[in-house]
Amino acid sequence: MTSLQTAFDAIDKANAADPHLEGDQPKELLYGQRMTAEQDALYPDASDALRIACRGQHIERWLLPRDAYAMDRPGYLAWRTEQGRRHAARVAEIMREAGYGQEDVVHAEKMLTKQGIKRDDDVQALEDVACFTFIRWYLGPFAQGRDPDELQRIVEKTARKMSAQARMIALKEFDIPEPFAEAFRA
Repeated sequence: MTSLQTAFDAIDKANAADPHLEGDQPKELLYGQRMTAEQDALYPDASDALRIACRGQHIERWLLPRDAYAMDRPGYLAWRTEQGRRHAARVAEIMREAGYGQEDVVHAEKMLTKQGIKRDDDVQALEDVACFTFIRWYLGPFAQGRDPDELQRIVEKTARKMSAQARMIALKEFDIPEPFAEAFRA
């Protein structure tokens, strides 16, 4: 078995314990598999570190519930930052156990804590994959019942997080209605 498969299996085993289900699948297990599918499509030549960061982006996310922090913007940002730190530490542990060297481990940690977005190609690639996963699998349900102005802001923020290349691909791949599509053309 390869080191990559060993790491994937460990991440999947951890996420299979998610008590929250989507259909009949553990939510974060399904999310990791969706991230891998998007990464394979967008970045088929990705390094192992990027592949593992994509698969493990939400590893054991349920262990730190959102409501453990204030339910406002600063609370959300603090929760998200701590989740990134926790995910990076857990993925680093798995990578070491799978035989990866320190350089790969540190690189995956950097991606998972979003250090260098818009400056580091792999950090940006992880963000592109996360945005594609959100658009393909979660935006529709997320949008239901939302205020149109709030939804417009969320779509604009999502587009701003993406690389120019990923925004162009998104316009071709998804049926993005106006005025949302304008955010992807910027």
